[in-house]
Amino acid sequence: MPIKAENRNKYPEHWDKLSLFLREKAGWRCELCQSANGFPQKITKSKVVLTVHHINGDPTDNRKINLIVLCQRCHNILDQPFRRPKRNLGLLIQEFPK
Repeated sequence: MPIKAENRNKYPEHWDKLSLFLREKAGWRCELCQSANGFPQKITKSKVVLTVHHINGDPTDNRKINLIVLCQRCHNILDQPFRRPKRNLGLLIQEFPK
């Protein structure tokens, strides 16, 4: 997943190298579902592009224990709890009359 421009400053300067190193170390496979980079994902059948996920959702926390290599599907599944509160707040705001 591309890093949003407004969040780029939260990542270290060497993020591209770190991300590449972690994907190589993972054997170019998702560490959860084992889908291989560049091949169809087992469930979605879309071409896999591996990403590095911050388990605790904090892009400034680049400890080895906080990073995992994932396909887009697994990354989206793990990111849902971090996105859901924002989405629910938006729905809540829409319910109030103007």
